[in-house]
Amino acid sequence: MDTPATELELNRLLDEARERAGGLNDLGEGPFLEPLQLFLSSLENEARLNAIGVMIAKERILGHTVNRLQYVQDRQRFPEIREQKISKPVFIIGMPRTGTTILHDILARDPANRAPMTWEVMFPSPPPSKDRFHDDPRIEACAATFPDIDAMIPGFKAMHPMGALLTQECVTMMGETMCTPLFHCQFRVPSYQDWVDQEADWSHVYDFHERQLQHLQSRHQGDRWVLKTGAHMWGLEHLLAKYPDARIVFTHRDPVESMTSYASLTSLVRTMGSDEVDRQEIAQDWTQRLHKALEHGFRVRENGHYPEALFYDMHFSTFVQDQLAVVENIYDAFDIPMTAEARTSMRGFIEDNPKGKYGAHRYTPEEFGVDPEAVRSEFRPYIERFDLAPD
Repeated sequence: MDTPATELELNRLLDEARERAGGLNDLGEGPFLEPLQLFLSSLENEARLNAIGVMIAKERILGHTVNRLQYVQDRQRFPEIREQKISKPVFIIGMPRTGTTILHDILARDPANRAPMTWEVMFPSPPPSKDRFHDDPRIEACAATFPDIDAMIPGFKAMHPMGALLTQECVTMMGETMCTPLFHCQFRVPSYQDWVDQEADWSHVYDFHERQLQHLQSRHQGDRWVLKTGAHMWGLEHLLAKYPDARIVFTHRDPVESMTSYASLTSLVRTMGSDEVDRQEIAQDWTQRLHKALEHGFRVRENGHYPEALFYDMHFSTFVQDQLAVVENIYDAFDIPMTAEARTSMRGFIEDNPKGKYGAHRYTPEEFGVDPEAVRSEFRPYIERFDLAPD
């Protein structure tokens, strides 16, 4: 019988990925195998996976590896992919649990905007086409991969709705480079995340990110991309080097709420694959890491020279009061036209997705060992800069 160590052995995984990809072998330029091996070592030595966790980790690695093989192959097969230009992309960046997901989903309802959908991120090859975008068979294939979330992890949908036809964030796409904070959210892999925080060369992440956007838009292009993930705080200087005309929405919230909510989400996610989940460790660990990532993002923003980029700061408290009004302010700040069709579509989505649609996400700082005064002291400059009162 196979052990977790053999299930998650590098060469065995690569062989299976190549078989799933129809014999493809070219992983393209840039780091992949080295960070993959770091991730595998951390899974083996630190993740405390149960049998289901081993299966989840294996499928995640295989999915990203197969996708990378296919991205590389498709770029060789379809020359038009290389010719694609990415112009004035909109990025939503901020601390976790600050409204980024719902904002992304709202912006995706503007027909002029192009957002990565979960199904095309999961199955990107061949490049999706505009004429089949809403009835592509990959939509059904993607939906079939989702477990009964309510049964497996009750309460998860109240925190983070999932679906083939909902937007997907760049932190998932980064999995194709094996450099992403997503892995340490899903699994306890602190040594791997230390490498992400301190040593990874994020320029390679954005080289491949551009290739992914070129791939996805080659047969279905909008007026602009709308993209999101707080993970962009880790590599913001490389994002701006790759997309110097980026439009960036920074989202802000009382960090006590942000950190506690994220600890709650991460704890729940990790219970799918481990029987040993320490909620207080998660809160302490991620609070430190996210504080450093936030500081890095603002150092880049303040110390760099980005004459073509535009920034907009969004307060979570303002956003929850009137989501459409905030979206209109973002469009004004970025000089994006707001059509009647876009406004109607976005208003309809907001009305169909009220707060608490899938239940309430309830948590307290005490459950996770979060000391509100200590967190607010640590984040004091950030809180004072944006006048972030407690929720």
